Amino acid sequence: MPATATDPTQEMLRRAEELANDLELQAVRRWKEHNPDGLAIGYLPIYAPRPLLEALNCLPVAVFGGGDQLDIIRGDSYFQSYICHIPRSVIELGLTGRLDVLDGMIFPSICDVIRNLGGMWKLLFPDRYAAYLDLPQNFDPAVGGRFYASELRRIAVDLEERGARPLSSERLAQAIDEENIRRAVLEQLAELRRHEPWRLKASEAYLLVRAGSALTAVEHTRLLRDFLDAAHERPVRPLDNVRVLVQGSFCEQPPLGLIRSLEIAGCDIVEDDLQLGMHMIEGPVEIRAGEDGIDALARAFLEQGVDTASRYIADDTKGRSLIERARACRVDGVVFSAASFCDPALLDQPMQEKALERAGIPYTSFKFSENTGQFHVIREQAGAFSDAVKLWGAQAP
Repeated sequence: MPATATDPTQEMLRRAEELANDLELQAVRRWKEHNPDGLAIGYLPIYAPRPLLEALNCLPVAVFGGGDQLDIIRGDSYFQSYICHIPRSVIELGLTGRLDVLDGMIFPSICDVIRNLGGMWKLLFPDRYAAYLDLPQNFDPAVGGRFYASELRRIAVDLEERGARPLSSERLAQAIDEENIRRAVLEQLAELRRHEPWRLKASEAYLLVRAGSALTAVEHTRLLRDFLDAAHERPVRPLDNVRVLVQGSFCEQPPLGLIRSLEIAGCDIVEDDLQLGMHMIEGPVEIRAGEDGIDALARAFLEQGVDTASRYIADDTKGRSLIERARACRVDGVVFSAASFCDPALLDQPMQEKALERAGIPYTSFKFSENTGQFHVIREQAGAFSDAVKLWGAQAP
């Protein structure tokens, strides 16, 4: 729908969709034209220390894979058929030159597949910077915190050697503040969707969040604030949909058409773990007395990181966080949406299902690939789930 005087949000959503679909990374190329001394650093989308990169005058660029816009021709020959789709499409993006604008890549420790992708990247592109970011699984500050801080310092030194701006405590503190502001505005966006999902659909929120993949925190915050200022004046009509939480898509992302299919089927997605990298840390990162910015980033990851399938939770109960989120968002049910062959998500799911059963919360599940093109079966399944929840509530299958 074109932008009108009564709904200026449509132009913002159009820009967000252009940024989300920008496989050629034109926005990154424009940034480098205006910042000739800066570096563009890609990272796999679950998490990266974006404030650290921005403090080094590096543009953090989330690389989500090719989605449903890219035919995989060469990438399939580098990985087995029984693993998830995203490493193949990332390799395809690299081999076809679409990621040439990036000066380096960071591969966070999501799973063994991404570890292998990092190694494959080094073999295929030996002249480019590549780092495997080993995220801590021990949450003792003296162990995991110290280890993670040393990882961040290693990456900072590596990037400085490749032309990044030398790291200063002042610039890192400023970048952390800018990211804190962005995170607060993202939370405002999430709150609007939770309270008035008819005013902001999940598919629209997805585009607005993903638009920040190749923007600085300041630029992304400006786009989000402009949208929020205009969103309250949108002409909307409340719908009698069920409120659902989507779980399991924290790394490889479903096609936008799949999210829209769930909405058409009568589901208001009021909470999810899509694009987890943008909200992996809950709340602001604070630099305490005696800390520097890197120590603060490491502590925030330990203390404020959200539960996800690729994060060890030690003695905590698997599924507790999911139940708390479901109740806080007043959802009617949970939809498990995991990428095919995603070991972390699919191994977690049975334990989370048991937790939902104990709590009396209905759920359903399906699998997808980022290039899934047919949504009819998923739409019918989601529609049946929506109808069942309306009719029988917690008794729905």
